[in-house]
Amino acid sequence: MSIQTHFDKFNKKIYLTSHSAGYRKAKEKDEGIFEEIKKAFSDAGYPVIETFMQGSFAVNTAINSLDGDYDIDRAIVIDAENAPDDPIAPKKIIKEVLEKRSFKDPKIKKPCVTADYKSINLHIDYTVYKKEKSFFGNDVYYLAVGKNGSSDEHKEWSESDQKGLIEWIDSVDDYFMGALVKRRQLKRLIRYIKRWRDVNFSSEGVRQKIFSIALTIMVKEQYSPSILSDEIKDDLVALKNTIDGILDSNYIVKLWGSEGYRIHTKLPKKPYRDVFQHKDNSVNVDGSDLNTGMQLKNKLTTLKNNLQRAIDEPNEIKQCEILNQIFGDDFEIPKKDNKSSISGSALAFSPLSNAGASGTSQGA
Repeated sequence: MSIQTHFDKFNKKIYLTSHSAGYRKAKEKDEGIFEEIKKAFSDAGYPVIETFMQGSFAVNTAINSLDGDYDIDRAIVIDAENAPDDPIAPKKIIKEVLEKRSFKDPKIKKPCVTADYKSINLHIDYTVYKKEKSFFGNDVYYLAVGKNGSSDEHKEWSESDQKGLIEWIDSVDDYFMGALVKRRQLKRLIRYIKRWRDVNFSSEGVRQKIFSIALTIMVKEQYSPSILSDEIKDDLVALKNTIDGILDSNYIVKLWGSEGYRIHTKLPKKPYRDVFQHKDNSVNVDGSDLNTGMQLKNKLTTLKNNLQRAIDEPNEIKQCEILNQIFGDDFEIPKKDNKSSISGSALAFSPLSNAGASGTSQGA
C-alpha cells in the first residue's frame, strides 16, 4: 500500500461537505435565519438582491472541526441605489434577527455580524455588501465595514472583490495539462494544512489568528506542479514542496533590530489588504503580532523537517507514525497482522482506533 493511499483515507476523514449530516442541520438553521433577514431588510427599504456562500465551503476546502463546530459564512447583497448611507444599519438588523433566534450574544464586528448558536455547534458569520454596475458594465461589490460605536472615519462601504477571490482560488489557469487533477490536489493540501494548524496550535488565541484564508492563499501561491505533465506527484512530496515555498518566500519577515517575526499575506483581490493586519495601540499594523509570527515560523519549520523525515523513511508504518504526529489521529497508523509470517514481506493493514498509542502531537 502506498503512502498516497493513507493520505487519501486521511482526506476522506477530514473533508467536510454539504452532505455531512451535522452540516445539513446547520444549513437548515441558516436558511431559516436568512429568510427572516430577507424580510427584515425588505421592510427596512433595502431588499436582498443576491446571496452567496463565502469561506471554505465556497472553495471546497472545508474540514471537520476538532470540536465539532460548523461554520456558516454567508454574503447578503443589497442594491447600491437602496443601500443606507450608514453601513452599520443593515448589520444592526441582522443582529436583531440573531438575538431572536437563540444565538449567544451576537456581535457586530468590523467586517461582519457573528454569533454562536446556543443549542448546537453552529458559528455563523453574515457579511453585507451593496452592489452596483461600473462604467464598464461589470458588478462592483462594497462591503459594509464598521461596528457599533465606530466613528464616521472608521465605517464605510469598502470595495471588496469577494467573488474574485473565490474565482482566483478555484482558477486552474496556471496548471495547463491535468489542470482539474491538480486543482483537486491543491484543495487536499489546503485541507491538510488547516488540520495541521488545528492540531499543532494548542493556544486557542494563536490558533484563531492563523486564519484559514491566509493558509489558503499561501498554499495556492506556492503550489507548483509541473505544467508539462498531466500527472501529479504524491501528496506528501507536493505538501513538502509547498511548505518549502512558503518558508522561502517573503511571507515571514524578521523585524529589524529584533528577534521577532511577522507573517504577511496579502489578499490577491480588492481590497488587497494584509490578512494578518491587526491593531497595535489603536493603530492598524500590517502583518501578524510577534507571538503569532514566531510560533507560525517555528512550527512551519518543524513541519518542513518532519515531512522530509516521512519522505526519507522507507518503512510505511513508520511513515504513518510521523504523519500521525503531524496531523493527529485522523491520519491512521496501520498495524501489522499478527498472522503474517516472520519471513513474509506482505503486510495486512487495519486502522487503529482514535485511542492509538501515538496520540496527537501538539508541538510538531
